[in-house]
Amino acid sequence: MYELHIANKNYSSWSLRPWVLMRELGIPFDERLTPFDPDSNWQAFRGFSPTGLVPALRDGHRSVWESLAIVEYLAERHEGVWPKDPDARAWARSAAAEMHAGFAALREACTMNVGIRVRLAERSPKLEQNLARIDELWREGLHRFGGPFLAGKAFGAVDAFFAPVALRLKTYGLTLSGPAEAYAGRLLALPSMQAWQAAALAETWREPGHEAEARACGEWLEDLRASGGDHG
Repeated sequence: MYELHIANKNYSSWSLRPWVLMRELGIPFDERLTPFDPDSNWQAFRGFSPTGLVPALRDGHRSVWESLAIVEYLAERHEGVWPKDPDARAWARSAAAEMHAGFAALREACTMNVGIRVRLAERSPKLEQNLARIDELWREGLHRFGGPFLAGKAFGAVDAFFAPVALRLKTYGLTLSGPAEAYAGRLLALPSMQAWQAAALAETWREPGHEAEARACGEWLEDLRASGGDHG
């Protein structure tokens, strides 16, 4: 049985990607959640990841880290991670890699925080450019491959890589064009995404660094998370 090491569901967009992929494809795994430490994640996360970062996959004696590497490792062993059609597969790999390496303005302006609703203090030109590119990319995939997912009829790795974007749109009240907006809604409605969101709202951990990032984004309109608990 695989072990997937992740951090807080409320904060960890990187953890979500392999988690939602494995859940949607029915790949069994044991979840190992280690909360973010207010001082340093290094010691805690180094126990399962050589980089001290999440996510990390354990398969027996073998460790796989970085979300793209985890996806490719799974693709060698399970059907459905990437599309069978060569054109769709090439596009999906390119789009997933673009998400993995890019969209810095979106990440900086809209930190991952599933349980709050925020009115942004500002929308910089770079953020608008990132949102326009996401809109363009999503519409391209839906049009070229027929939907309802980005590379065709089935959910796959490229959709998993953009799943955190759908959550960011919800948190910060961001909208895209009609087809892209509908696609984000389909992602949020997936059983795995519903389960992730419910678990995120139930978490009582608060990590000061992530909370400060979210406070800096703008005005908090709602905090839907469970209260109480520790702050580790």
